[in-house]
Amino acid sequence: MTNKEKYKQAFSTMHIPDEFSLEVKKMTTTSNNKPKLNRLVASIAACVLIVGCATVAYATDFCGIQRTLQLWINGDQTDVTIQFDGNGNYNMNYIDAEGDSKNRGGGGVFIEDDGTERPLTDDELIEEITAPDVQYEDNGSVWVYWFDQKIDITDKFENNVCYIKLVKGEETLYMTVKYQNGYATAPDRYQSPSSFN
Repeated sequence: MTNKEKYKQAFSTMHIPDEFSLEVKKMTTTSNNKPKLNRLVASIAACVLIVGCATVAYATDFCGIQRTLQLWINGDQTDVTIQFDGNGNYNMNYIDAEGDSKNRGGGGVFIEDDGTERPLTDDELIEEITAPDVQYEDNGSVWVYWFDQKIDITDKFENNVCYIKLVKGEETLYMTVKYQNGYATAPDRYQSPSSFN
């Protein structure tokens, strides 16, 4: 007789009561449900996390980064929504002083010393947006806007050139304006009209 047959013969006379068997079954069922529930909760959390991250990544890649800032536009502090595309460009939306919705965009590249080009960074684009601006009005007046400053330069042109010193706190800019032909600024001196355009 083999060992297996000896064990069968020895334990065949033993009888386990039904109540004991039922309790064992209940414990098995209860202990098996908790890991399944924990796994289900963990799986749902992982799916939400993956979908959420994918959505944010998609929105960032597709739409760029969008910010809401307060900027000075035509001498008035204005809430603007700016979207940077990560390739040196921006698109800006705001409501002007008359209550009209305005859309403006721009961008560019920076040429390194070795001649290579790279897209402008978000900070460089904000510098471009906050730079002094010259506007020619329908009534013939010419205005310079820089932060909260509004300067009428209509009568300051000589031979179609105007020189303006702009000061804001510690910062000074020297501005050369050619009538309807562009302008240039520098922190240390006026630019020669022949050096631009």
